[in-house]
Amino acid sequence: MIGGLGMTELIVILVIVLVIFGAGKLPEVGGALGKGIKNFKSAVNEPEESKKPKGDIENKTSEDQTKE
Repeated sequence: MIGGLGMTELIVILVIVLVIFGAGKLPEVGGALGKGIKNFKSAVNEPEESKKPKGDIENKTSEDQTKE
């Protein structure tokens, strides 16, 4: 069992997905889903330092206002 789902449930879900998207679109849907999961994992594991802005925006705006 995967996450509380048995083999029967997984087969039913697969059949429903095939009916909705069709066999031709399935690789595209799988690729998009995989990219989304990969991006989410990288964003979650990204250190806090790289999330901060590179420049100090507040100082730049205050300097611009003093020039006027």
